[in-house]
Amino acid sequence: MSSANSAGSKVAVVGFPNVGKSTLVNRLAGVRDAVTHPEPGVTRDRKGVPCEWNGTRFELVDTGGIDLEDDAELSREVQRQAREAVDEANLVLLVVDARAGLRAGDAELAGLLRGATTPVIVVANKVDRPGGDYVAADFHQLGLGEPVVVSAAHGLGTGDLLDRVTAELSGLPEPEDGHEAEAAGDETEATVPRFAVIGRPNVGKSSLVNAFLGVERVIVSERAGTTRDSIDTELRFEDKRLILVDTAGLRRRSKVAGSVDHYAQLRSECSAERADVAIVVCDASEGLTTQDLHIAELAMRSGCATLLLLNKWDISRTDLEDARARAGRKMRLRPQLLTCSATTGRGVSAALRAAIELAGRAGQRIRTPELNRAVGDIVARTPPPAKRGRRLRLYYSAQVGERPIRIAIQVNDRRLISREWGFYLENRLRARFGLEGVPIVIDYVPRSRRPRRRETATAGRDRGAAR
Repeated sequence: MSSANSAGSKVAVVGFPNVGKSTLVNRLAGVRDAVTHPEPGVTRDRKGVPCEWNGTRFELVDTGGIDLEDDAELSREVQRQAREAVDEANLVLLVVDARAGLRAGDAELAGLLRGATTPVIVVANKVDRPGGDYVAADFHQLGLGEPVVVSAAHGLGTGDLLDRVTAELSGLPEPEDGHEAEAAGDETEATVPRFAVIGRPNVGKSSLVNAFLGVERVIVSERAGTTRDSIDTELRFEDKRLILVDTAGLRRRSKVAGSVDHYAQLRSECSAERADVAIVVCDASEGLTTQDLHIAELAMRSGCATLLLLNKWDISRTDLEDARARAGRKMRLRPQLLTCSATTGRGVSAALRAAIELAGRAGQRIRTPELNRAVGDIVARTPPPAKRGRRLRLYYSAQVGERPIRIAIQVNDRRLISREWGFYLENRLRARFGLEGVPIVIDYVPRSRRPRRRETATAGRDRGAAR
């Protein structure tokens, strides 16, 4: 397993906590991918967001706030992530708070950047009124050139900043395989499968993502709720390109209402909607909990395939067969349940291999003759129950969509379908075609009736009279 580097130029956005880095990234990219909140220290992991200006494509890398005097463990991890972003970048944007003026933390960070070979642009943010350029005068002391005055919240000056960014990037040497990299990027968006790693807080999602990648790409901490952004990382595994998405822990909505975790949770849910497979990580030391099952149901409603993964298996005494039986009883998709330990690496490759196989099954097409034969066998074995003396009849079946797999079945009357028998048919089809963990949507389409004989005869006479 190895992490694949994204093609194209990278622009690292760094600065002291709460200077508006994430707001600036969202404004420049024209999206709302990065979590923003008045609370300082919201961003922790580095997050890449694609951006384009006047035909120039590059990646903005949002980073956590750097306070060199804060020696807390989490703060040191945030600083490490920011330094790695700077090391990988072609250009650095040093964001400062123009309203707060020049601070010691800004000067210390500027001192580090002056010693690097990467070009730096100072961005004086939070100048919310036109003609307020004078407030940025103090930042000339940083020794990094003319500051660009912007308001990320209102968009003032961002066009000038993007002009400066593209001008700096245009002076850089082109990548050796620029055209190939661009084509690879297009392929990534269109065809490379996405795997969202979701679950409750502190079950080991970030540790598992790092174990998949083989590098410390995302911050791991014993403190619950460390991850707040959904972090996309490209990975190559057994000659296959994948995208892994580390997400914030999912809690009950009532517990996060009005807090920064509420927005992080919304992004986690969106990640499941965009994924081909949701890897639902559970804490094996606690067993398969009701909240784990609720999160797996959320993934099912999002239309993506689901795999249950019991992490921390090295410290668990959970009865595996009992957990599998519970998942089979409670979950409509009948997902596969595997075990692993992100700490020791046991079962990690097997879990990723199973997720890739599941993504392939979720995108398959079922041949129409095989589907009709399967539906016929299921109906012959267990016919649908009669309602008011009438019985449901199924005539013709065909797959009409994928991701999720969608099947249309012609019937005589949709009102004759019972909920229980509909679930039975779905589960029998899932077992027949090996679709455990894959969502199936069945549309029961009323069969169109043929014109009555009298109407047909009348129409024939009218045509004859017309002649």
